[in-house]
Amino acid sequence: MPNDRLSRTSRRPIRVSFEFFPPKTPEMEESLWRSIERLTPLGPTFMSVTYGAGGSTRERTHATVERMVKETDVPPAAHLTCVSASKDEVDAVVDSYREAGVRHIVALRGDPAGGVGAAFEAHPDGYKSTADLVAGIRRRAPEIELSVSAYPEKHPESPSVEADFDVLKAKVDAGANRAITQFFFDNAHYLRYVDEARKRGIHIPIVPGIVAVSNFKQTANFAARAGASVPDWFAARFDGLDGDPQTRQLIAAAVAAEQVLDLVDHGVKDFHFYTMNKADLVYAVCHLLGLRPTAGAGRKAVAA
Repeated sequence: MPNDRLSRTSRRPIRVSFEFFPPKTPEMEESLWRSIERLTPLGPTFMSVTYGAGGSTRERTHATVERMVKETDVPPAAHLTCVSASKDEVDAVVDSYREAGVRHIVALRGDPAGGVGAAFEAHPDGYKSTADLVAGIRRRAPEIELSVSAYPEKHPESPSVEADFDVLKAKVDAGANRAITQFFFDNAHYLRYVDEARKRGIHIPIVPGIVAVSNFKQTANFAARAGASVPDWFAARFDGLDGDPQTRQLIAAAVAAEQVLDLVDHGVKDFHFYTMNKADLVYAVCHLLGLRPTAGAGRKAVAA
């Protein structure tokens, strides 16, 4: 019988983007740039760099995206939050990004200063919400592309699913160009979320956030704090592999590939990978998506 699965056709218009976090040490910086160099030839639409709570990694984030502008052909996207900062301070960061050549910002409220689970308190002179932040950036830098977050299983602080969609709609109305989801492991959550968003008049791209699980226990703990469920069948895939990192890596690649190929069969064309600054698993999954290194892609040529 003919097989008409999209994931098995030779021509698939797949687009990917990658997320990194700014390095804390010279060793971590070296590891980060090895990952960037490995993934850049795959032609991502952008590479984003995270921003610590309360701007705790502001300088390192700025340094990383500035280096991306100078040394790679891929547009960087700088994360920006409004936790513990006045509007003037946030606006100054926006200006510094523009001066560095950054034309894409991932606008986030950010985790409360007290950590996940603590109550969020806006700075008295700051932006009060992500929608407020998006509107502020849009007024100040109308040319900037703006991505925001979305939560297929509801933000852990949201009182209801409906309230969560109201927040997303406010971000879209304020000027967001795209939403990137929190990672998830059951595709039904994402597909249902997109369908419900469309019913509510939210028509910007909602890009699935994908994490290849190299450390199951660590990811499961983070998922619990972030409000992402871990299905029993997913946990069973990693059962008994705590002391077997090599097999765990193979399973991680297989599970992530299974997830993205199923999404392709449902018509999904864009994927955002949370790389954890590690390239090999992500590269393997992208290969299965049909992506291949592009001749000439990678680091910019530097004159001698």
